[in-house]
Amino acid sequence: MAAVNDMEKKLAEYKCDTNEAVCLKLVRFPEDIDDESTTFHPEYSHQLFGDDEVAFGYKGLQIQLYCSAGNLSTLFKVKYTARVTDKFECVEPDDVEGKVREIIPAGFYCNTDDFISVLEKEANFKPFGSIQHTYKVHNVEAGEDLTYQIHKVDISCPGFREYHERLQTFLMWFIETASYIEVDDDRWDFFLLFEKYNKDGETLYATVGYMTVYNYYVYPDKTRPRVSQMLILPPFQGEGHGAQLLETVHKYYCSSPKVQDITAEDPSENYVKLRDFVLVKLCLSLQSFSSEKLSQGFSDEMVSEAREKLKINKKHARRVYEILRLRNTDMSDEEKAREFRLEVKKRLYGPYRKNQRELAKMQKCLRPEELASQVNQMDTRLQHEELEKSYQDVLVDYRRVLERLAQA
Repeated sequence: MAAVNDMEKKLAEYKCDTNEAVCLKLVRFPEDIDDESTTFHPEYSHQLFGDDEVAFGYKGLQIQLYCSAGNLSTLFKVKYTARVTDKFECVEPDDVEGKVREIIPAGFYCNTDDFISVLEKEANFKPFGSIQHTYKVHNVEAGEDLTYQIHKVDISCPGFREYHERLQTFLMWFIETASYIEVDDDRWDFFLLFEKYNKDGETLYATVGYMTVYNYYVYPDKTRPRVSQMLILPPFQGEGHGAQLLETVHKYYCSSPKVQDITAEDPSENYVKLRDFVLVKLCLSLQSFSSEKLSQGFSDEMVSEAREKLKINKKHARRVYEILRLRNTDMSDEEKAREFRLEVKKRLYGPYRKNQRELAKMQKCLRPEELASQVNQMDTRLQHEELEKSYQDVLVDYRRVLERLAQA
């Protein structure tokens, strides 16, 4: 038994955390390749390496996936300081190279010199599609304003299909439930975000992020654009690019009379926060969301104007109303704070009301012991506690949106 435990300890030395082992880069200059400060790592690697996110059979494992900043040409290398077969002949290491090859398209480089020669051609790369929006962000480190462009493109654009195959590999590392889309469906729209930068006197473009949107049919003659995927690459996160991209996409669809409203597929918590900020910012320009109207409560006028001018559905319009109502409410005034709290809780109480209706139905068809079990699950005191917690959570989210709005 001691020998078995000893063997397990020795084999455990050959386990590597794949979130640390995978090294990603967006390379602009040859010196970036050896510059550790330009390296970033995945948030997730379970889709390739299992739920434990571990690769077995190596010490000092490093899976290098370095992409040219614009065209995303890829250098792929696997390095390690030791392999389990060096010491244990009967144990096979995981095929990490094979796993990564499953998600990266063909045409990558394995030789650093070949990759550097590709970098020299980056000046030939130009963004796909048509420009929808240009904006500037001040970069403290560079001491200047940097220029960014958002482009709309479809899959028929020459060269875009291959570029998208390289771009979408980042989804696997940064979106927990990511999957590749069927790009041949012409109902997909793609929005790309690029940074303009200078290199040896030439203007080049670096990939910053992107969004995919699927246009669903709505009877009889409308469409419902649904955001499917959205990613800002880690080196550019925290600079406001997500809000710029989402607002630009929203405005693009607002101009179409055929669009019913704009939604999102299985939105993450971070996406919901971003959408709150963008929609609140847009609704500030609507007359129905003026301070005077907000004090009169949520209205059909708000629903109608938000839908017609900004393609916002009723559920999202209600959320915007509550955020702006909080902005206009003096929460130090007990009566005004109470009015706001009760209005929000009234909306939050909806699911609990549904439970009560279900209980009334159960009373007609359940035996006493079965009914007692269901009643316990719907305990009124517990419901009130959960309702209060939900309200406090909402309040935190709303205040975060208002703080960001004040800084915008």
